[in-house]
Amino acid sequence: QVQLVESGGGLVQAGGSLRLSCVASGHTFSGLVMGWFRQAPGKEREFVAAITWSGGSAYYHDSVKGRFAISRDSAKNMVYLQMNSLNPEDTAVYYCAARAGTLYYSSSSSYNYWGQGTQVTVSS
Repeated sequence: QVQLVESGGGLVQAGGSLRLSCVASGHTFSGLVMGWFRQAPGKEREFVAAITWSGGSAYYHDSVKGRFAISRDSAKNMVYLQMNSLNPEDTAVYYCAARAGTLYYSSSSSYNYWGQGTQVTVSS
């Protein structure tokens, strides 16, 4: 069983930055893919970014490429999402997720473990 807890959300003006953190526990992390998803009101949950724990390969949704960066700190069992050049369309609840294995997937149904979410609000 993997437990995930996110932090770092908040209110920021357009053009600003935030860094989300996710602490993971309860599993051998070398066998996990970690992802960030987001869900805006009235919309489906969508893939933002993912990283393989072992190799550190990163994947991004096209809408955040060049603005967001996912990283992990194996020693601390932490995953981060650095978000720059934020715009109001980035407003959503952001979720940390994990799936066993080494392959990345963008579908939320492929992830077995989820955090409780953290709200990110970008004002114009």
